[in-house]
Amino acid sequence: MNFNRFFRLLPIVFLLSTPIATAQLLGPGARTVGESWSRSPVMAANGMAATAHPLASGIAVDVLKAGGSAVDAAIAANAALGLMEPTGNGIGGDLFAIVWDPETQQLYGYNGSGRSPMGRSFEQMEAKIDALKASGAMAESTIGIPSHGSFSVTVPGAVDGWFALHDRWGQLPMKQVLADPIRYAEEGFPLSPVIAAGFEGNRRRFKQVSGMIEELINAEKTYFEGDRAPVAGEIFKNPDLGRTLRALGEGGRAAFYEESIAVAMDEYFRSIGADLTLQDLQEHEGEWVTPRGVEYNGYTLYELPPNGQGFAALIMLNILKQTDLRQFERGGPEIFHYMVEAKRLAFEAMAGTFADPDFADMPIDELLSESFAKRLFDRIKTDSVITPARLAVPLEGEGDTTYLTVVDGNGMMVSLIQSNYRGMGSGLVPTGLGFMLQDRGELFSMEPGHPNVYAPGKRPFHTIIPAFLMRDGEPYMSFGLMGGGMQPQGHVQVLVNMADFGMNIQEAGDAARFLHDGGSSPDEGVSDRYGTLFVEPGVAQSTVEALRRMGHRVSVGGGAGKYGGYQAIIRDPDTGVLMGGTEMRKDGTVVGY
Repeated sequence: MNFNRFFRLLPIVFLLSTPIATAQLLGPGARTVGESWSRSPVMAANGMAATAHPLASGIAVDVLKAGGSAVDAAIAANAALGLMEPTGNGIGGDLFAIVWDPETQQLYGYNGSGRSPMGRSFEQMEAKIDALKASGAMAESTIGIPSHGSFSVTVPGAVDGWFALHDRWGQLPMKQVLADPIRYAEEGFPLSPVIAAGFEGNRRRFKQVSGMIEELINAEKTYFEGDRAPVAGEIFKNPDLGRTLRALGEGGRAAFYEESIAVAMDEYFRSIGADLTLQDLQEHEGEWVTPRGVEYNGYTLYELPPNGQGFAALIMLNILKQTDLRQFERGGPEIFHYMVEAKRLAFEAMAGTFADPDFADMPIDELLSESFAKRLFDRIKTDSVITPARLAVPLEGEGDTTYLTVVDGNGMMVSLIQSNYRGMGSGLVPTGLGFMLQDRGELFSMEPGHPNVYAPGKRPFHTIIPAFLMRDGEPYMSFGLMGGGMQPQGHVQVLVNMADFGMNIQEAGDAARFLHDGGSSPDEGVSDRYGTLFVEPGVAQSTVEALRRMGHRVSVGGGAGKYGGYQAIIRDPDTGVLMGGTEMRKDGTVVGY
């Protein structure tokens, strides 16, 4: 297989104050084994963590060494990431997880997403949006719910998810699990480069949308002291978050949803005129759900059911199974064309059906059926794109999520994803608590009759999805690829790389990706027949030109953040040996022992 057509010289970023003009002429160095554009996976035997920050991975492994389970370690890593990568996650957001339990030999799913305020009706939401437009804070042409401020805030579900997982599989007391994140919050840590760039991007964004946000003083005090974003290498502290985590370690789940933290949030909501209340927090509960799987060339990909978008990846796989991608060259236009068209068709199906299952009757069995996939595949043309006139909307921004995975020595495997949605979130930081509230409610539709239409006490459509692979009936790989609408198509690209083209766990993530953005989604937008197909520079120009001739609207590059963030761990079912891969486009790493 000649991968040179697919993986051309990858640009090398030099972290220097003055860029060297010739740096882009340099390609990968030589390697003894494997592809020149990748590096070796990490190997270990006793435990492993893959996260978006090296310190968080180290914290997780320290918890494993102290006798904690993979769940304990995942919670510790997530708590650390809320401090160290607040541009992607935090306890003001939601959480989803898939866990392989070696004792019961079963795969479990948890939906830790929060609901809209019980006291705000659809009509009241419409009136609030109209008022924002009348004030000039929101453009008259904007469709849907404001991207920032309290109208997009839903109940944070992450902490509930931590304690639900911990109650079932925790081995260490939560106070011990959270000890290192608390210490780092109080003592500080040096900010990493990609996350530092995210800080500055969010600072500028909040300035641009400040008219939507009831107050920004708390956010500026917590994250942007002196109206500046911290830079790479600067020591960043968040003692308020340290105190909040300490309260969780001592007071448990009740501290967040019923007692001290909940009361502080309620007082904050009242002070800014937000609709969320203490009762909304008290009545929150997550949900254990059953993952569903689709077999693909010896592997079975498992995803969680809606209100998330995981089943879109399964629909994509079912479509792609109608042909054999192995007959084509991996970097050639045929594979890109089939995968992109499968994505567009899967998202079209998702757009009209996916929503909170408590409010919508979704034909899940039909959507995941072979017969449905065959009907969709028959719409794909070999020489041109499908042109349905559907709605288009950009989902989440550039990788504004964190994904992590941990595997322990007993074989427990945790696949966990957590996010505040767009950027750092709503812009609202409850006074003295050190975390920002999510803006996930932006993803409700305001189209009456749509399954995902806004309603009080409802969970919005969700972009964040963890994934899990079985191989020959055995648990094999815990993985995810974060970043809005990139996630289902990213999961499929990783699996195709491994199952069809034999890439190892690191190569499957390093390989150049595509992101199709636009077209159908469960939200609303401007009518657009295609959207844009973004591809990384490693895709051959000949492939780009061939795709354009087919009608794909191709844009090369656009920044690494568009293409998501990948973490993965394989556990050999025979030896127990662990193999980890991490995202070269982000700051993270794999740590094992």
